[in-house]
Amino acid sequence: MAPSPADRTPFRSSRRGFLAVGLTGGAVLGLGGLLTACGSSGGGSGGSGSASPSAGAGVNQKSVTQGGDDYATVIGKMKGFGTDAAAGVFPRTVRHAMGSTEIPKKPVRVVVLDTGELDNVVALGIQPVGVAFTDGSKTMPGYLKGQAGTPASVGTISSLNLEAIAALKPDLILGSQLRAQDQYAALSKIAPTVFSIRPGYPWKENFVLNAAPFGLETEARAQLTAYQAAAKEIGAKVSARTGGKLPTITPLRFMPGKIRLYAELSFIGTMLADIPLPQPKIEQVKELAVEVSAEQIDKADADWVFYGVYGSPSATSQDAVLGGALWKTLGAVKSGQARPVADETWFLGLGVMAANAVLKDLQGFVAP
Repeated sequence: MAPSPADRTPFRSSRRGFLAVGLTGGAVLGLGGLLTACGSSGGGSGGSGSASPSAGAGVNQKSVTQGGDDYATVIGKMKGFGTDAAAGVFPRTVRHAMGSTEIPKKPVRVVVLDTGELDNVVALGIQPVGVAFTDGSKTMPGYLKGQAGTPASVGTISSLNLEAIAALKPDLILGSQLRAQDQYAALSKIAPTVFSIRPGYPWKENFVLNAAPFGLETEARAQLTAYQAAAKEIGAKVSARTGGKLPTITPLRFMPGKIRLYAELSFIGTMLADIPLPQPKIEQVKELAVEVSAEQIDKADADWVFYGVYGSPSATSQDAVLGGALWKTLGAVKSGQARPVADETWFLGLGVMAANAVLKDLQGFVAP
């Protein structure tokens, strides 16, 4: 995402108000200002997808975007999403954030509007014909190269090129309400369009939803089961090595003008909970992230600190922080347990393939 609920680049100048967390200057962040979205209002229906508004009618878009009650309840709202059609049966109707969409036949020309949808379709063995990359990285993520084919660019997640999408003659478009709600009506006139509520921490539910138009839900669930087993295996290894005293983990991200410590309602936060590996108390909040200043970088300390950078490092404070005196006081730094990680998997991937890559990293670091 440009930063996403997992996070990404701000999509509007206003933000949800900061919530104090007991530290001077610290702030807990919901979704406001973290995600690049293409719109925040309007629904839309009609077009080639035979979409009808219903499933998303009870979702408060402002609340989902800015961190209100819907921010932490997205997964519950997705329980009715998906299809009742048996595997291999078409046409099928898929319920999603913007209503219901008919899929007349198994899609073969798919356009994906974010990194999570990209990861999801590639995990299912599908090479998309078009993709919207993030503003910070406008090329195919390295971990997907060789598997995703050579899809055409259809703009970025914050600036979709509808003409480029239409020119590809897709038979399915996958995206999210949070990112592209205002474009939904236009997109659904191009091809059947299925939207999740938002990318990020509901990545498992999004995977199954993205599989529904293809009739591949069983495959998606099987991959999630394998992921879950691998996560638990890492947790068991760490527990055995440490006598049950699990190390704390801080996922730290440098972004232009921001430093974030990712919390429970983030992609990486859900993964740490699955293993399980604890986070420091400051990150134990039902939000996306806690934002700190360079002068507060000691708040990031944990047994392990894994840090990534969004976009160009020179556009962030990474070099100044890592070269500063305060960074060198962190216990993780002193013990050699502050390590750089790939932003494209830890913070941007938002799918099972990225999750498996992160598990591999974690195993190498904490459970070799």
